[in-house]
Amino acid sequence: MELAVSTEELVKIYEGKVRALDGVSLSVEPGKSFALLGPNGAGKTTLMRILTTQIRPTSGKASVFGFDVVHEGSEVRKLISYVPQEMSVWTDISGYENLLIYSKIFGIPRGERERVIEEVLEHMGLIDVKDDLVRTYSGGMIRRLEIACAMLIKPKIMFLDEPTIGLDPGARKSVWERLNIFKREHGVTIFFNTHYMDEADLYSDEIAIINRGRIVARGTAEELKRSLGGEMITLEMKGNDNQEIIQELRSLSFVLDVVSEDGRLSILVRDAESTLPQLIDLVRNWASVGRISINKPTLDDVFLKYAGERLEGRGRIGEIVHVRRMIRRG
Repeated sequence: MELAVSTEELVKIYEGKVRALDGVSLSVEPGKSFALLGPNGAGKTTLMRILTTQIRPTSGKASVFGFDVVHEGSEVRKLISYVPQEMSVWTDISGYENLLIYSKIFGIPRGERERVIEEVLEHMGLIDVKDDLVRTYSGGMIRRLEIACAMLIKPKIMFLDEPTIGLDPGARKSVWERLNIFKREHGVTIFFNTHYMDEADLYSDEIAIINRGRIVARGTAEELKRSLGGEMITLEMKGNDNQEIIQELRSLSFVLDVVSEDGRLSILVRDAESTLPQLIDLVRNWASVGRISINKPTLDDVFLKYAGERLEGRGRIGEIVHVRRMIRRG
């Protein structure tokens, strides 16, 4: 079976010193939704820009539906569409006019433009506002318009860089519902980055976690959760440095892993009910314990284990939302 995306030992070094990608090898099957998770600066956008032929790798190979992204870039560009984080539509013209401009850029024949534009407007629920200026659109409507522009050529694969960043939960759900309808109807592969764990959990067929330019974990959401095993006990700590406590906990045979973050200890154990009293007794020798919770491992716990931190996008989200608002205001 021909893969939608294939990379082998992909490396990207900027200015001879910054190693953004450090031997990335992955494969994505056609018709799947593939989520790439990672902290800021992990290499997500660099990988996406290589796959969309915007930049060249330093070494290694990458192909899209069998076409090499370096040597056969023109063939790759016929098969893909790309929605960046940054604003990619004009706000001083209507939604329809934006789509008309993109249809000309994409080389859609004159006689087909009207039909194709109406079709993608319908897909993204924008028919009723197609003649309104984009500056009057909500953030969710603008993102749907940007995705509609990417749908014009009915690509074999859509690359979406933070497709719903900064949108409220309702707008995010609406975007993904419409994307999934388009995916099912046209067999499109979706390759996306996101800061939202629930998006990766709900809408991806497979997930890869990238950290410091390397793929550190990969699988379905359920496979990744099961890879941790056991249950997660979270203790909110009051005062004291947790490093000595962590060393003590890791020496216990029933403790699988321990992570400390923001005054919380996340302790992975096989059986929380039987081990919790012993854990609390031990921890109380070092510091006082506040709130206690027990949960099955979540995708957020998976990310914390493999990337060493939680996936926090608030700063980046706020920055992008601010820029987009400024653009809309002119």
